[in-house]
Amino acid sequence: MRGSICLLITILTVVLLACSSSKEDVNGSSGKGVINIVATTGMIADMAAVIGGDNVVVKGLMGPGVDPHLYKASAGDVALLSKADVIFYNGLHLEGKMSEIFEQMKSRGIRTVAVTEGVDRSDLLAPPEFKGNYDPHIWFDVTLWMNTVGPVRNMLIEKDPENAPEYNENADSYLEALAELNEYVKERADSLPEDKRVLITAHDAFNYFGRGYGFEVRGLQGISTESEAGTADVQELAAIIVERRIPAVFVESSVPPRYIEAVQAAVKSKGFDVKVGGELFSDAMGNPGTPEGNYIGMVRHNINTIVDALGRGGES
Repeated sequence: MRGSICLLITILTVVLLACSSSKEDVNGSSGKGVINIVATTGMIADMAAVIGGDNVVVKGLMGPGVDPHLYKASAGDVALLSKADVIFYNGLHLEGKMSEIFEQMKSRGIRTVAVTEGVDRSDLLAPPEFKGNYDPHIWFDVTLWMNTVGPVRNMLIEKDPENAPEYNENADSYLEALAELNEYVKERADSLPEDKRVLITAHDAFNYFGRGYGFEVRGLQGISTESEAGTADVQELAAIIVERRIPAVFVESSVPPRYIEAVQAAVKSKGFDVKVGGELFSDAMGNPGTPEGNYIGMVRHNINTIVDALGRGGES
């Protein structure tokens, strides 16, 4: 893996030396008056586009169905990053395989911002199995995700102070929309009896969701999908489902369904039938142009899918 990183860094150096002093935007057109942004995940790209409005061009590296834990930047990604005015990424080791590339970008003078810098560390979860690191999946608690708006807004103002009033207005409007979203998620969660609020997914990404909205959360894999689930993990989770008569489990758009299907089969072998309650968007949003293709729509889809499936006992 280090060999691949070194190769990418070498490519990066060549690309940067080849770039002229007058930048082009990510689509190759004149960069006058436009801030060229590259964001790692769809959630961050969506927020940057909302706050930046017509003053930004945003390119997201990781599209629908892409797992950021396993993502490896291509030579094309490195070239795209090298032309950015600003790079926004999650941080907290979500994009672990790209950390050295971000450092190279910083050393070349490209503003590189971890949006989680706006989150108080006392609000973060630090699961013992995650080797002393924080759980990076903060977007599952809308109130935590609201704290990432500030770093994006502040960087845009720093790059383009002339349009500061617009960035402030867009950020304030977005925060209002997120506050309304948080209330919606709470209302839907509260509609489920407490004993039904058990969320089982492919990997352990929903802990902030569980803490924020009163769900017990269990994932087959660990915090990062780099960890592999074994037969013992499948059997242990299956036993819990059978013992507690949990009606539904959930697949994730960025994790192969075979993991949850293995749990479903193990449960069936124990004489109980657990349904797949639907697909959740965990580390990536839905396709552009769909309701789930933006952060607010993705969160609404997830809470509706969870509550509907657990409330009616799953679906076929």
